[in-house]
Amino acid sequence: MAVRACIRWGLLLAGLSFLPQLFSETGSEDKRSYNLFHPTPEKLLRELTTDRPDKTESPYTVDAGHFQLEMDLLSYTRDGGGDLFAIAPTNFKVGLLNNIDLQVIAETYNIQRTPGRAAGRHETISGFGDLLVRLKVNFWGNDGGKTAFGVMPFVKFPTNQHDLGNSAVEGGIIFPLAVELPGKFDLGAMTEVDSVRNENNSSYHAEFINSITVGHAIAGELSGYVEFFSAVSTGRDAEWIGTADLGVTYKLTPNIQLDAGLNIGLTRSADDLNPFVGLSVRY
Repeated sequence: MAVRACIRWGLLLAGLSFLPQLFSETGSEDKRSYNLFHPTPEKLLRELTTDRPDKTESPYTVDAGHFQLEMDLLSYTRDGGGDLFAIAPTNFKVGLLNNIDLQVIAETYNIQRTPGRAAGRHETISGFGDLLVRLKVNFWGNDGGKTAFGVMPFVKFPTNQHDLGNSAVEGGIIFPLAVELPGKFDLGAMTEVDSVRNENNSSYHAEFINSITVGHAIAGELSGYVEFFSAVSTGRDAEWIGTADLGVTYKLTPNIQLDAGLNIGLTRSADDLNPFVGLSVRY
């Protein structure tokens, strides 16, 4: 029921997304006529903006008729005595309209090691992970202004192999906000509500995620960010998750960006460490 509600909200928001297009953004050319089959011209493309490397999602969408790949080249997670290597998990995006994009996130290959029963030994499983489908709708600020806001409903499909995830369809909705601060600082904030299956598969419970990130240019095309991330679950005996995150981005070209970062667990239930390197490409 909760997942179906997320899907209904997504369809409703997609319909409401046409309302902001009745108004042109201040100082920007009208781009409402462009769509998946009538792409936005190169000269009108907005600056490359990604949903990575921080955990705070961006309210900006991919321009209509263009594609964007955002991926971890390699991500390593350390939690207690276990390890997880995520190889090339990829977010594939396509711009449907000037203010709507569709995203498909594939966990292409995971290698998970957990402590075995015998001392000093580990059990290893590997394979494909889950599939996430998201629809991002920008309500304002896509092509100009000091603030931007959007909404992003999503559904997770249990495509994982060898118990690298649960067997439940889950979903949620994300509300991302961006603000230009004085001194050329950029602030991003996000509120997310997820519907997550209980461990005994009896029903669903809610999880609430909030994050805030601040970024600034360092030198040339090199920029950095710091972030605080929080996740609170209403599930039985669930503990609060908090992390402190930091990283850098470097734009090789207007359409290619490299990044690297480190997420550090602040609470017992959070992953201890998560270093990663990534790549984003628009075409």
